Amino acid sequence: MKGIFAAWGKILAGYYPSLSIEVTKECPLSCPGCYAYGDQHLGGLVTLNQVSDLKGSALVSGVLGLLDKHKPLHVSLVGGEPLVRYRELSELLPQIAARGIHAQVVTSAVRPIPIEWASIPQLKVVVSIDGLQPEHDARRKPATYDRILKHIEGHRITVHCTVTRQQVKREGYIDEFIAFWAGQSTTKQIWMSLYTPQVGEESEEKLQPEDRRRVVEALLRLREIHPKLDMPRGMIDVYANPPQSPAECVFSRSTHCVSADLSTKITPCQFGGNPDCANCGCIASAGLKAIGRHKLPIGITAGAVYDASLKVGSVLRSLRNGRNGHVR
Repeated sequence: MKGIFAAWGKILAGYYPSLSIEVTKECPLSCPGCYAYGDQHLGGLVTLNQVSDLKGSALVSGVLGLLDKHKPLHVSLVGGEPLVRYRELSELLPQIAARGIHAQVVTSAVRPIPIEWASIPQLKVVVSIDGLQPEHDARRKPATYDRILKHIEGHRITVHCTVTRQQVKREGYIDEFIAFWAGQSTTKQIWMSLYTPQVGEESEEKLQPEDRRRVVEALLRLREIHPKLDMPRGMIDVYANPPQSPAECVFSRSTHCVSADLSTKITPCQFGGNPDCANCGCIASAGLKAIGRHKLPIGITAGAVYDASLKVGSVLRSLRNGRNGHVR
């Protein structure tokens, strides 16, 4: 509850509690279904590959400038592949921690994760792993299982898997995946997202309604078996009934997402483009929606208080931006 009240305070003051920053457009992977490099990710006028990319001191000062401007409680550093900028991140991450901000780096672990990151407080290293080794290695080479297992040594990581239709087709696939990574000493926790398509998308990755039902049932069962599957029941239940639009999504409304030039805003959420919210499988959206549905002792939901806070905060943010000459 302490974290919820802190977030409300930020919202009431006109700030976003969370930032998501694409710290680079570069990535050595070419993963099928990657939303970041889609034609519509940044609205269709420009793609991630076409935006300016900051390096060195410009990237460090630019990210710190965003943190000082928006004063978030939490920041996600994504890409591209953030480890392409590991030198800059090694300079940035201690300064983020010194500001009292929780940070997470979302990576493929395609190169070694600097061992000094293991001792940085309030830092979560999230490693994206797309299924069991044969499928993962085909989809995400050169970030193969062998490389990941070597590059995460000395760390306690969060394993993040986005479930696609290819995985659901084989009975027991999710069971095997979670059992393998729960058995690794380097795994602190496991998160499972569901593939989120764009509106009108028909792809091999997109889950069908029956696929979604089976995944929800599997996750509810497996969370009772594997403590490292760190997903409360309420969060998994949201996958069965996700927010139907960005206006209903707590994550979308409380997170400011910026691309690699540190100025282009990604809307309506980190997926950009026109995400199919009725088929959303974003773990951040599910987690915050579950909190929003939580009933407070005063008899109303946390989401209702959030909505009221957002209205006040948006007015204050507009006034502050107006003073700075940045009304949009």
